[in-house]
Amino acid sequence: MHEPVDSIGTEKEVKNMATRYVYGNTVRRVADPVRERRPYHVQQPQQQKKRRHHMSLGYLLFLSMAVILMVVTLAWYISLQSQITNSVKHIATLESQLNTLKQENDEAYNRANGNVDLDEVKRVAIQEYGMTYATEGQIVTYSDGGGNDYVRQVAPIPQSDGK
Repeated sequence: MHEPVDSIGTEKEVKNMATRYVYGNTVRRVADPVRERRPYHVQQPQQQKKRRHHMSLGYLLFLSMAVILMVVTLAWYISLQSQITNSVKHIATLESQLNTLKQENDEAYNRANGNVDLDEVKRVAIQEYGMTYATEGQIVTYSDGGGNDYVRQVAPIPQSDGK
């Protein structure tokens, strides 16, 4: 009998395993294949320095222009954001002023309407200024035929002979 190569079995069994399908979730160990050692190229220190610092003038100019363009674009973007922020603040200030003016206007309107006594206005108009109610002959009704709520005057209104 042959000696076992490892815990799997003999050398012959190991060779047969390479062609067989392995069931289960573990892989059995086979002999490690001998890897070829490839020679690798070692660069000389002078060649490494030359390659490390090799940039053409055109590439350097291109990178410089790209960085300058990026900085200019970012500065423009930041100034645009600043303008938008200032505009929003200005709009908020104007809206606040508008609300204040609306409140003041409403308060003044309510004070003006609250101080008016319509009975006193009627008394002064009739007694001091001689105002009278209209009689039947003084009322003239106009119709525009179209159903609009207002009438446009295109000629003078005729005087009634009642006065």
